[in-house]
Amino acid sequence: MHYVSADKISKSYGIKPLFTNITFHISEGDKIALIARNGSGKSTLLKILAGKDTLDDGTLWVHKDVTVALFEQEPQFAEELSVLDNIFHYKHPVAEAMRNYEKLIASESKDPDALSAALAKIDELGAWDFEAKVHQILSKLNINFLDQKVKTLSGGQRKRVALAQVLIDIGFEHKHVLLIMDEPTNHLDVAMVEWLESYLNQQKVTLLMVTHDRYFLEDVCDVIWELDNEQLYSYPGDYQGYLEKKAARIENTLANIDKARNQFRKELEWMRKQPKARTTKSKSRQDNFYEIETKAKQKVEDNQVELQMKMNRLGGKIAELKKVYKSYGDKVILKGFDYTFKKGERIGIIGQNGAGKSTFLHMLQGQEAQDSGKINIGETVVFGNFSQQGLEIKEDMRIIEFVKNIAENFPLADGSTISASQFLTLFLFPPEQQYTYLSKLSGGEKKRLQLLAVLFRNPNFLILDEPTNDLDLPTLSVLENFLSEYPGCLLIVSHDRYFMDRLVDHLFVFEGDGVVRDFPGNYSSYRIEERAKEKGKSAAITGTKKTEAEAPKPEVKIAAPVVAEKKKFSFKDKREYDQLEKEIAALEAEKTTITEKMMDPNLNYDQMQQLSNRMVSITKLLEDKEMRWLELSEYIS
Repeated sequence: MHYVSADKISKSYGIKPLFTNITFHISEGDKIALIARNGSGKSTLLKILAGKDTLDDGTLWVHKDVTVALFEQEPQFAEELSVLDNIFHYKHPVAEAMRNYEKLIASESKDPDALSAALAKIDELGAWDFEAKVHQILSKLNINFLDQKVKTLSGGQRKRVALAQVLIDIGFEHKHVLLIMDEPTNHLDVAMVEWLESYLNQQKVTLLMVTHDRYFLEDVCDVIWELDNEQLYSYPGDYQGYLEKKAARIENTLANIDKARNQFRKELEWMRKQPKARTTKSKSRQDNFYEIETKAKQKVEDNQVELQMKMNRLGGKIAELKKVYKSYGDKVILKGFDYTFKKGERIGIIGQNGAGKSTFLHMLQGQEAQDSGKINIGETVVFGNFSQQGLEIKEDMRIIEFVKNIAENFPLADGSTISASQFLTLFLFPPEQQYTYLSKLSGGEKKRLQLLAVLFRNPNFLILDEPTNDLDLPTLSVLENFLSEYPGCLLIVSHDRYFMDRLVDHLFVFEGDGVVRDFPGNYSSYRIEERAKEKGKSAAITGTKKTEAEAPKPEVKIAAPVVAEKKKFSFKDKREYDQLEKEIAALEAEKTTITEKMMDPNLNYDQMQQLSNRMVSITKLLEDKEMRWLELSEYIS
């Protein structure tokens, strides 16, 4: 069933065409990733499909039974209302029952009569499965501030609330849902991103998504769309396949342009020899000439940011931290931390939000003092800080003025220099755009300008704090290529696992309570070890050390679902299959029992919370065991 059909649709922003005469279909079960440069019209296309923007031309049809849910980069809320009221805004009996129940268990009074009535309503609606799903979403996204007004939230909290809202919304009796997501992984830590991957893979939902997270893209989506030079191209398969097919498409287009140019030269010679009075036949050839001319003069624009710089000389002494302690009241950030940085080091920093990652970066740069211990920075070190805060400007100004305030000229690696305007052009800010005010730039353009401002100072120690947010994939790819050859020191905080895997050699793992572990490997190696520990197999991992060459590379999918090969149904498989049937039946029975217990009006809050937590666990266990049962059932002929 086609959810959406678009026929020759077009849209311009002012005089700039975003896409022209594009045609596509979205069918039930499709999971599509949309890739394009910033400013190419990705977000506009998503909004058009969600009915929040209009077409200039063409026909767009959305099936009448399909509900379109949109997760935007800048979510809109009722600012004066609480998080709870915003999440359960949907006008539906289940939503109202959930809102009432969550409000009661979050309240201090916990009125037993009201709680009993709320439980009875959920039971009457048969919504305990959905309640468990809601509980899981709120827990995994760390939303424990339901009574706060939305206007008091930070940017990251707002994004998580918006994500919870849309994931919960699509559960309210919508049989056919098209979920549209614009950069859903921004402001999520890695654990949340991994959970969202798993969640979307388990849901029967049709998905169109913009993301710069390539592991997330590969694990969730099976088709990649690219919006390029006003046209839409579709590439079935993974990210690596997309890169290969795109390269082949550009090569084929260039070959066709060369062929058209040769034909154009011959046709031009013929046109010049013709007399003014033309026959019908020659008139036809004249018309054909103009078609060939259009093809011959076609340009394949694959403009990319060009990164090149002359790095300041880095001396023998980089940075030394000796017995460094740092706390905020009872919260310990560092507890006797020792480390000596070496030339060319590439370190990733990971840990839970609030573990002290940003504080560590501020202390290293002298922006914040340690409680005790020593931090010695080499005299030749020039820090370049690409921070989450974005561009730091005191007042609105034009792009060119902003760059010239840093320097008029920029030295290149070959010894030459270029002007501020030329450097802006390398960063895809053409001369006609350089007099635009900073306030008029998109989020991605501001991020690109921020990167330019950092590199313009020729740093030899780069600190990148969530650098991938708001950067489009083409720019991100160029940045990765540049950083992979960068001779200075790198310190990276990022939730983008592909970015980390490609660039870092080892990790500082902020484990909390002042403990920082130096892990010898990339992020994927770390997660493999952590999963093994979670399964009680840490001894096997520590007994077999992997070399750096054996560590997973970015091209390899991480935590990809295992696809069962067709094989004979063995005795071991049969025993597991029978056991799963018994376990599933037992879990279903326990689920029914817990539902009955939750109806007891004499339950206190702690008992209710224990039962609710067990319900969430059972729901997850059932999903896992039913999935394995289905895999095994495929072997039975």
